[in-house]
Amino acid sequence: PPLERERDHRDVLQGMPPMASPAGSYLPAGAGWYPRPAALFSYRVNLSVTGGQRALVAGRLEEESLPATERDPYRARFAFDQPTDGIDLMAGPWVVRERRATQADGRPLRLRTYFPAALDQVAGLAEDYLTDSQAYIERYSALIGAYPFTEFSVVASPLPTGFGMPTLTYIGEQVLRLPFIRASSLGHEVLHNWWGNGVMVDYARGNWSEGLTTFMADYAYKEEESPALAREMRLGWLRDFAALPAGSHQALADFRSRTHGAAAAVGYGKAAMVFVMLRDVIGEEAFARGIRLFWERERFRAAGWPELQRAFEEASGRVLESFFSQWLNVPGGPVLEIARAWLVTGADEPPAQGAWAPEAQRDDAARAGHRLRVELAQVEPAYRLRVPIQLSDGARDDVRWVDIDRDRTVVELAVDFAPTEVRLDPELRVWRLPDAAQLPPILRQWIVAPAPRLVIADGLTGDESTMTPELAEAAKALADRLFERAPQRLGAPALIRGDAPVLLVGTRGAVARALEQAGWAGEPGIPVPGGDVRVWTARRAGAPPLAVVAAEDVAALQAVVRALPHYGSQSWLVFERGKILARGVWDAPGAAVKVVR
Repeated sequence: PPLERERDHRDVLQGMPPMASPAGSYLPAGAGWYPRPAALFSYRVNLSVTGGQRALVAGRLEEESLPATERDPYRARFAFDQPTDGIDLMAGPWVVRERRATQADGRPLRLRTYFPAALDQVAGLAEDYLTDSQAYIERYSALIGAYPFTEFSVVASPLPTGFGMPTLTYIGEQVLRLPFIRASSLGHEVLHNWWGNGVMVDYARGNWSEGLTTFMADYAYKEEESPALAREMRLGWLRDFAALPAGSHQALADFRSRTHGAAAAVGYGKAAMVFVMLRDVIGEEAFARGIRLFWERERFRAAGWPELQRAFEEASGRVLESFFSQWLNVPGGPVLEIARAWLVTGADEPPAQGAWAPEAQRDDAARAGHRLRVELAQVEPAYRLRVPIQLSDGARDDVRWVDIDRDRTVVELAVDFAPTEVRLDPELRVWRLPDAAQLPPILRQWIVAPAPRLVIADGLTGDESTMTPELAEAAKALADRLFERAPQRLGAPALIRGDAPVLLVGTRGAVARALEQAGWAGEPGIPVPGGDVRVWTARRAGAPPLAVVAAEDVAALQAVVRALPHYGSQSWLVFERGKILARGVWDAPGAAVKVVR
């Protein structure tokens, strides 16, 4: 069929059908365009296309013949010597750029970009993709083992695709200009040449590839940028999990592919978090050995979670059966809390409730100046967990890791100061249902609200001077653009009544007056001054979730209508003339439990 330019990202990612167009053609492996000799096979393919087109399949380019005239065909022969389960074919009116390099083990490496002319003419873009592709290949060769192929190409698609195949990635030309594609998405696709294409997925036993790739690419890049950005990504995974309806939880072992949001929350978020927790449990060195061992043993074979488990057990010298069993086979996640915490002095006394943690975990508390007891509670079924507890006295924070494996556990810790409060896992390093105090309000809650509400501040207080048809139209346009469902426009009582999220829009003075009259605090400390539009989210007990858009004037409000929905993961924003100046997520370390003396 001809290209459908109106198709959105979700339609494409659910499985792109065969297509043919002067702008680009695609024949997926499952389209029946070639004889299929076996479930796994190697191949050699000869391609010939005319009309200024180029074509390729995954594999090693053995031979290439460029057309001498416009009538002559382009010809190429590709070979794929390793076992694979299918052949995808792509063609398009591309300009090809190439770089040759030598890998660390001496093998040649051919890097290519296949870009349409307009994209190829963007100064330095093709060269940047070649440079970054080589850097990612060198990075993962050092971490995992030698790159399993001798080619890698970045191929532009006329549709907003995002596919990774052996030796290439097929990415929508509309997004290839964006810096974040090279900064993260490209590395993710390069890494799939090890996980998914180098070691294939045994789908009968679950898809581990997306989680491991997310952990070693997207998440690893955030870790390298800052601890705060890494925490923000973990928060995003847990937020997606917390948003799932109870009946939609899927065991990780049952994840096959991203068919809907619930599957993605498990197969990407939960799976990546499993690797975060595994590294915390066995240590970085053992984890790195396990990765290399898994690659050495399973290269060009189909593997499942059991093979990963065996590699990490051998690398760490630990039995990991309970760890993998609970995270793979039990849907959902643990629900836990600190039930109470108290300081103990004098003679040793048994806990009032719960069971002692293992003796070794009591941390020689009896010899300390202070002994802190913390009782942790889990909702059944109880998980075996290693969790961090933050101890604070207002001037100092100390983090202790403790082991729990039952519905109630009392741990005793030796401390050289007197904590006044404790928090459970403030850095979100354990997969679990987080408490509400660890989930700061973000704009996505308003975007996906089933029954959103709109309040226009101007005119609410009897001052009609700033309430104009242009302002009302801009506010409605912003709400229509932000919400996925049509909002209901209401008056001031909506700011304090009901449960459905409310969007308050208006000029700054009118917004301030509306908030004051409704008993809401003003702007809650956005750490960046200035801007002609300031946006924030807020919540308080007994009132609906509130998002506020305070603009300098109508023109400023109109300028952010298109941009605002792109910042769903943020709690606050500052704009100037429609351009983002600053953004952020409210700090939410979780509820503190007071220490009883």
